[in-house]
Amino acid sequence: MKIDPRAAAAFLKKPDPAVRAVLFYGPDLGLVRERGEGLTRLIVDDLNDPFRVAEFSGDALADDPARLADEAAAQALTGGRRVVRVRPCGNEAAAAFAAFLKHPSGDTLVVIEAGELDGRSALRKLFDGADNAAAVACYRDEGRDLAAVVRDTLAAHKVQANPEALAWLAGRLGGDRMVTRGELEKLALYVGPGATASLDDARAVVGDSAEIDFDDVTAAVAGGDVGGLERALDRLAAEGASPVAILRAVQRHFMRLHLCAGLVAEGKNEKGAMMSLRPPVFWKEEAAFRAALRRWPLARLGAALSRLLDAEIQCKSSGQPAELMAGRCLLALAHSA
Repeated sequence: MKIDPRAAAAFLKKPDPAVRAVLFYGPDLGLVRERGEGLTRLIVDDLNDPFRVAEFSGDALADDPARLADEAAAQALTGGRRVVRVRPCGNEAAAAFAAFLKHPSGDTLVVIEAGELDGRSALRKLFDGADNAAAVACYRDEGRDLAAVVRDTLAAHKVQANPEALAWLAGRLGGDRMVTRGELEKLALYVGPGATASLDDARAVVGDSAEIDFDDVTAAVAGGDVGGLERALDRLAAEGASPVAILRAVQRHFMRLHLCAGLVAEGKNEKGAMMSLRPPVFWKEEAAFRAALRRWPLARLGAALSRLLDAEIQCKSSGQPAELMAGRCLLALAHSA
């Protein structure tokens, strides 16, 4: 079933019990991730619980379609309902989901995180039309919706923004929900609980752009520039950037490459595929993006995304320094480019 964007919040608070799988897709990959994690937390408190949460990519599922039914039928040793998270995912796994939805096993909920899917997408058509599945589009926050996200995020930290600051923030945020929340959390920490953020406060913390500039890292990884990657990581470490945030920035870039490679595999030319992304590839970045697209075939992009996801999980759960875990992963990818 197709969930109207206006009804998404209500659906995510209380999903239809008949729904066995939920697809989140759209241009705001941060919102896709946030909603996927939020739905998972309705069932499992700890996203890293290995007994109740299984994670793998759409490419892995396409290679082994039976894995979905096996994981869905499995029971947690510790008790409780399980969740299977499939991310990143695209049309490559549509057949596996079709088979599962036709004969679902167990009571596991399947949560799928994809990028932008057009109306012709096999995966989107499947979830839009299934009675026991739901598709939720994740669009970028704009206008009143963005202002509400700003107010609600700050309010959660007992902080307000005056009208000038609110207007300024709404003009610079919204490209990615997780980046938006991260910038607002920095602002809340800066002014402190009970305070009202001014325009000067917002400018001091958020700067001129909502996008944290990880372009040097993503370009170095995708282009195989090991030396450039080491220098970029050193700079970000000196600025106190979160290793998980760096990994997620690279994930977003590789997700866009993966989506573009999938369109090319379906017969679209490279230029048309790049312009189909939302936002489209900026003209100054087209040459580098095209070079990365040719350097990273579809299968290798899927493997890279799985590796980035594993690194993020290790940063959160292994007990080892997150900077070390993230750096190892990114350097290994750059070496293999």
